[in-house]
Amino acid sequence: MTDVPELRPKRVFIKTYGCQMNVYDSDRMADALAPHGYEPTLAMDDADLVVLNTCHIREKASEKVFSELGRLGQLRAEGRHFMIGVAGCVAQAEGEEIARRAKGRVDLVFGPQSYHRLPELIARAGRGEVVVETEFPEEDKFEHLPAARREVTVARGLTAFLTVQEGCDKFCSFCVVPYTRGAETSRPVEQVLAEARNLVDAGVRELTLLGQNVNAWHGLDSKGRTVGLGELCARLAELPGLARIRYTTSHPSDMTDELLEAHRDNPKLMPYLHLPVQSGSDAILKAMNRRHSRADYLRIIERIKAARPDMAMSGDFIVGFPGETDADFAETLSIVREVGYASAYTFKYSVRPGTPGATMSDQVPEAVKAERLAELNELISAGIRDFGRSVVGRTLDVLIEKPGRQPGQLGGRSPYLQAVHMAGPERLIGSVQQVEIVSARNNSIEGKIVTPAEPRTASFIESQVALA
Repeated sequence: MTDVPELRPKRVFIKTYGCQMNVYDSDRMADALAPHGYEPTLAMDDADLVVLNTCHIREKASEKVFSELGRLGQLRAEGRHFMIGVAGCVAQAEGEEIARRAKGRVDLVFGPQSYHRLPELIARAGRGEVVVETEFPEEDKFEHLPAARREVTVARGLTAFLTVQEGCDKFCSFCVVPYTRGAETSRPVEQVLAEARNLVDAGVRELTLLGQNVNAWHGLDSKGRTVGLGELCARLAELPGLARIRYTTSHPSDMTDELLEAHRDNPKLMPYLHLPVQSGSDAILKAMNRRHSRADYLRIIERIKAARPDMAMSGDFIVGFPGETDADFAETLSIVREVGYASAYTFKYSVRPGTPGATMSDQVPEAVKAERLAELNELISAGIRDFGRSVVGRTLDVLIEKPGRQPGQLGGRSPYLQAVHMAGPERLIGSVQQVEIVSARNNSIEGKIVTPAEPRTASFIESQVALA
C-alpha cells in the first residue's frame, strides 16, 4: 500500500507597517484568502505567500521595503519556495519602481484599493506574470470582501478596527494620503452595520471606526439619506453587546455640531479624541495647508470639552517642517502645554516625493529636527505622566481584555485607552468593570475592582472555550 502524503493548507504571512487602517487591511486580506485555502501563520519561514503591507507615512518607507525584499530574495535564492507580494501605500505610490528594482524578488504589487482581488492576482502571478495592480478600481472593494469566520474574529480579541472611510480631500502639503488612498469615500450605513454585527456577534466589545479623515464620514442610509458620524455612532450603540465606540483619525475642520452632540449624548462613545494639530504656529499651519489656525483649533477643543467635560485629547505633531523657526517651534510647545494631551504621536518632518512640501525651500537641518523632537517628546511624556496621575483616586469603567502577566491579574483598558492592571478572576474577561485607580506608572495605571459585576454576555468566553 502506497502512503499518500498529507497535504497541508497553504499559509500566508502578512507583515504590517504603519497605521491602524493597515492592521485592518491586513486582516481583510487574510479573510479574502481564507476561502481559497490560505491560513495565517506567524512564521515567515513557514509561508507559501509573504505580503508586506506597507505604509508611506514613516521616514524612509521605500528603503525599508527594498531592504525587506532583499532579505526575502536571499531566502528564495537559498531554496525556499514562496510567493512575495507588496501591498499598501508604498505599493500604490511606487508600484512600477518596486517591480523594476526588485525584479526576481517580487511577484505581485498592489495598492490598498485592490486587495479584494488578491486571489485573482495570486493566480496571475502563479502563471509567471509579475503583477502590478495600482489603479483605483471602480467597484467597491468592501462589497467583494468575505466576512471573517467567527472563530477568526474570536481569536483576534475583544476589540476590533472597522474602516468606514478612506481617502482624503484636504491635501496637507506634507502628506501622501490623497495620492495613495485617493479621494474621500464613505461606506454606506448598512454595510458598516452589517460588518459591525458580525464582529459583535463573535464577542467584540469595542469598535474603533477608522478613516484617514474619519469625522468627514457621510454615508447613505437605507432611505437614501446622507448621515454623519454622530448618527452612525448612535446606530452602532444600539447593537446588543457592543460596549464601546471610538474613532480615529480626525481633522479639526470636520468636528461638526452633530458629532459634538454625539459625544455629549452617547455614553458608548468614549471620552478620548485623537485630533491632530501638527503645529502650534499659524505660519507653519498655513504652509502645511491645514485649513485652520491655532485659535480655530483651541476653540474646537473648548467646544469639545464643553460638550464632554471629561474628554481627554490626543494629537499628532510634526517638527522641522520647511521654514520652521525656533519661534514657530516654541508655539508648538506652548499649544501642548495649553491643551494638556493625554497622549500624542510625534514625528520629524521627512520629504515625501510628489507632495508640495518636498519642493519647499528652507528645509530644516536633521540635527535641528532631532533636537526639537527630543524636547517635544520630553514635554509630551511629562503631560502623559500628569494625566495618569490625574485619574488616581477616580473610579473608571475598564474593559477587561485578558489575563495579566502575574497569577490572578487581569489586563484591560480605561476609557482613555490607558493600560490598566488589577486583580480579579478570568471569568470577568469580556466585561466592563468599575475600577478604582490606585496608582499610575509611565505607561499604565493600577486599580482594584470596586464590586465585581457579572459579565452581561459570556459569548466571548464561551467562544474561547469552544476553540480551545
